[in-house]
Amino acid sequence: MQTPDIRHQFDLYWRKIILFLLFLAGLQLHAYSQARYGEISKAGQDDRLFSYGFFLAAQTNYFRLKYSDAFANLNNGQGDNIESIVPVYTPGFSLGFLSIFRIHDQFNLMFTPKIGFYEFATDINSWSPGPSDGPEMRAERVLSEATMVELPLLFKYKAQRFNNSRMFFTAGGSYMFRTKEQEEADIEPIVTTGRDVTLDLGIGFDMYFKYFKFSPEIRFSHGLMNIYRPETTDPRFRDLISEIRRKSITLYLHFQ
Repeated sequence: MQTPDIRHQFDLYWRKIILFLLFLAGLQLHAYSQARYGEISKAGQDDRLFSYGFFLAAQTNYFRLKYSDAFANLNNGQGDNIESIVPVYTPGFSLGFLSIFRIHDQFNLMFTPKIGFYEFATDINSWSPGPSDGPEMRAERVLSEATMVELPLLFKYKAQRFNNSRMFFTAGGSYMFRTKEQEEADIEPIVTTGRDVTLDLGIGFDMYFKYFKFSPEIRFSHGLMNIYRPETTDPRFRDLISEIRRKSITLYLHFQ
């Protein structure tokens, strides 16, 4: 019963990717023009054993939710009026620092600690008494907010440099923990634990300028832990959910 909404979410997902690719194409054209009509940058960031920088990031987040067996059997008296529980893509932002160790011209090890500001929205769709012609569908949106400290460790593979640009891929993982206490999080309608481990995969471009390097990247993060805490979740629907995992798509703007 959630298929139409999931298809709509994937449409939004592909639109974001297309816009990002158009953004990268514009940056590539600018870098090519700079190299074609100007000097090749010799700032030398890639030649240092250690290099540093900072980044800003904007992300879209949502809960990857799995129903319990109780949801499929609504005759057991649990959640009689619940039609669906649908996670919604919600924006957020992050900022942090780059610490890069050069293994080879095309391989780097990156440690990128950051602070992320997250909001997760979920629509609870249920039937409620309506006019004389029958019940009507009602949507209630519940929110879960978190400020997370994240410690990603990534490998970065870079293609051969062409003029003032080169493509790269990143892969690795991140350990993250929430800054607020669990007792404070327990008052939210959908409650999650404060720690998680994610698998991260990204793609982007290094753009070389005279005095710095600018690297836009899009990265996909998948939570590996079941962060659902049913014992303090709203009793109206807590038994209808079996697990929750975090998922996010993030646009990074690195400056080095």
